Amino acid sequence: MQRTEQRNPNTMHIDTASTAEIMQMIQNENYNAVKAVGEAIPAITRACDSITEGLKAGGRLIYIGAGTSGRLGILDAVECPPTYGVSPELVSGIIAGGEKCLTQASEGAEDSAEAGVRDIAAKNLIPADRVVGISAAGNAAYVAEALKYARSVGCVTIGITNNAGSRLDVESDISILVDTGAEVITGSTRMKAGTSQKLILNMMSTCAMIQAGNVMENLMINLKPTNEKLRRRVFSIVKELTGLEAEESLPYLEKHDWSIRAAVEEIRAQK
Repeated sequence: MQRTEQRNPNTMHIDTASTAEIMQMIQNENYNAVKAVGEAIPAITRACDSITEGLKAGGRLIYIGAGTSGRLGILDAVECPPTYGVSPELVSGIIAGGEKCLTQASEGAEDSAEAGVRDIAAKNLIPADRVVGISAAGNAAYVAEALKYARSVGCVTIGITNNAGSRLDVESDISILVDTGAEVITGSTRMKAGTSQKLILNMMSTCAMIQAGNVMENLMINLKPTNEKLRRRVFSIVKELTGLEAEESLPYLEKHDWSIRAAVEEIRAQK
């Protein structure tokens, strides 16, 4: 039996526990998920290096998954443009069953190998692309066959799974195996497995964006001031990096079409 499908001995009587006891049981298992991610850092590092290499060669980062895993991939992808000012095409996500499955479950969608191949092929892959398959069980045909197709056209494939010996673990070029073990509620992989996947996706995309030059020190420098909150944040970032107040930095930002990096570089050059 797969680890993610086993019963958790620590929560066998959760149905009769108090609210406080339930919270503590879940939190104890949350810690285990974080620990499992820590143990997978060498594999995550290899994946990040490959993603950065691909992006520098003109490639893209593409996530593909089913159910919770697919939703998490899309969530990570859609946050990259507003955070780092990159094109929505640079980091993208695909979910089995299409966009409707972002808001409603369609468990059977993960079994369609043909749909997986069709959906990833529609991306018109190039060898510099990096394709990340996400599946807690690791055997979803939709995801596994999509990765198989991606490999066939020269892409490096990365599998994120929570079960050793699964297809994603065995067949991916880089396997990120996160042994989160049995869930609080048996088989509910939206919990520990999903938590571990969210953490890893955050780590990979953040590392790639840093190494692509979208971060200065630990500040987001490709923000677009699309609302008042982000406009204030742009001024705050420029102040952190140069010491100039908003009214002083405004001419530089307007001159460079609100490019924080260009404005900061000119300000620093004049000091």
